[in-house]
Amino acid sequence: MSNAPVNNGRRRFLTAATSVVGAAGVAGAAVPFIASWNPSAKAKAAGAPVEVNVSKIATGQLIRAEYRGKPVYIVRRSQEIIDSLSIVEDQLRDPQSAEAQQPAYAKNQHRSINPEFLVAEGVCTHLGCAPTYHKGDFSEQVEGVDYGFFCPCHGSKFDMAGRVFAGVPAPLNLVVPEHSFPSEGTLIIGIGKGDA
Repeated sequence: MSNAPVNNGRRRFLTAATSVVGAAGVAGAAVPFIASWNPSAKAKAAGAPVEVNVSKIATGQLIRAEYRGKPVYIVRRSQEIIDSLSIVEDQLRDPQSAEAQQPAYAKNQHRSINPEFLVAEGVCTHLGCAPTYHKGDFSEQVEGVDYGFFCPCHGSKFDMAGRVFAGVPAPLNLVVPEHSFPSEGTLIIGIGKGDA
C-alpha cells in the first residue's frame, strides 16, 4: 500500500474512460446480435415488394420483373387492345375471372388497377412453363386474336388480360399479383391497392 496522496481527478477520468469503452463494446456486440434477428437478404428478396419504373415502356412492349422467384410480365396495352378484350370473351374458360387468380380490385375485364398495364405472373397455370408474348402474330394460334400469350410446351393460350382460352390444357387464368401505382410511372409489385 502506497502513502502517496489520492488523485481524485485521475480516478474520475479512468472510471469515465473505462465506462465509455465498456459502453462502446456493449453497443458493438449488440448491433450484430440485434441485426441477426432480421430476415436475411435472400429472405427479404424472396418476398419484398418490387418497384418498377413503367414510364418508359412503349405501347405493346413487355418487360419482365421478378417477384418471389417468379417472372412477372408487365405489358403496356393500347386503347385498341383494351377495347378488344370483350371480343374474345366467348372463347375464354373464365372470362369474368371467377377463380381467385387475382386480387379483388383486379377482378375486372382488364384484370388490373390501371387498364393500360397488364401485370401477371409469366407462369402457365398448366405445368408452370413460361408463356411467350405474341405481339401482332398471335392469329396463327387463335383465330382472330392478334395479341396474347402462348405456352409452347402444351399449347395453352391466354389473352391480353391473362385470361385462358377454353379447350387448352391450362385450367386457370394467369396469376395477377398484388400491385399498385403509388405515382404515375411507378408500379409496386407486392403491395396492393390500399396496403401502402
